[in-house]
Amino acid sequence: MGKSIISLLLLLTAWMAPGTSVADELALAENAPDRYVVVKGDTLWDISARFLRDPWRWPDIWGLNKDQIKNPHWIYPGDVILLDFTGMTPRLRLQGIDGATDWRLVVTKLSPAIRKLDLAASAIPSIPLEAIAPFLTKPLVVGEGEMSGAPILVAGQENRVILSAGDTAYAKGVVSEDGTEWNIYRPGRNLVDPDTKELLGREAVHLGELKVSQFGDVSRVAITKSVLEITPGDRLVKIVPVPVLPYIPHAPSKQIKGKVIAASHDSVTEIGPHMVVVLNRGAREGLETGNVLALYRDLPMVKPAGATNPKERIKLPAERYGVVFVFRVFEKVSYALVMHTTRPVNVLDAVQTP
Repeated sequence: MGKSIISLLLLLTAWMAPGTSVADELALAENAPDRYVVVKGDTLWDISARFLRDPWRWPDIWGLNKDQIKNPHWIYPGDVILLDFTGMTPRLRLQGIDGATDWRLVVTKLSPAIRKLDLAASAIPSIPLEAIAPFLTKPLVVGEGEMSGAPILVAGQENRVILSAGDTAYAKGVVSEDGTEWNIYRPGRNLVDPDTKELLGREAVHLGELKVSQFGDVSRVAITKSVLEITPGDRLVKIVPVPVLPYIPHAPSKQIKGKVIAASHDSVTEIGPHMVVVLNRGAREGLETGNVLALYRDLPMVKPAGATNPKERIKLPAERYGVVFVFRVFEKVSYALVMHTTRPVNVLDAVQTP
């Protein structure tokens, strides 16, 4: 990262919208502090909100380019972040870094590899990972008919029809090449575009996990975890490692307009910060992990002041009231974490490139 940890005028030109200016893109938060001591539980988003009006812009002011976003500069509890006005422009820096040598680079060069892993594990995350962890590998969005070809639970021991953790069962279609550990799913709700009525995919409801104890045409399996009721006929998908991603926020590379089409669960009645929503835009529209989208809501038609026609109504501009952070992308839909709102999020609210 070199001498300057953050420069308030160092922008990622690849991520800037055409025609925007530096002043338009970055602004300090009102009453930004001169210093801040990082504490356990902080996220880079939280810290940036103390200094920036738009906290999702922190990759810009940290000077990250597209090659660096896979390995961002690590920040740790106890670090002191200073707002420095000694140069030509304000900048943020870490107290104790002399401009030539970052002590962390010295430590990792002189210490064994395990030390590097310890440093990475203790670094504060970009966003609250506990809020999205259940959604990194589940739920799964599948195409039409895809679930019907997956391996299947065919029976429970002693003809049990309700299965749970600790039970033995039998499955067809699992192969040793795919490993012994599998997720258990059941077809869930259809995800439909509210405007075009296109079927965008189907959610697979996660029921639990199992481990294969004996492979065969009909394999013996042990249910190791159950979060919902499991029955013969449920489908299996092999467990894959949770992806370790830096989750660096940035604007989409092109204009995206879409809608919130569902909450994380049908039972959710009010959507607020750190809750998950489903969007009707995905990889085919150019969305990628880390994209930030602004939330908008249409305002009701109003009678203009001075109108002579009592039936005259005008449409007000849509109100921007928050942002969401895209953390998992499928072909036609995406999952996003609500980061900030001034009001509850509603299904069918609009999202677009900020």
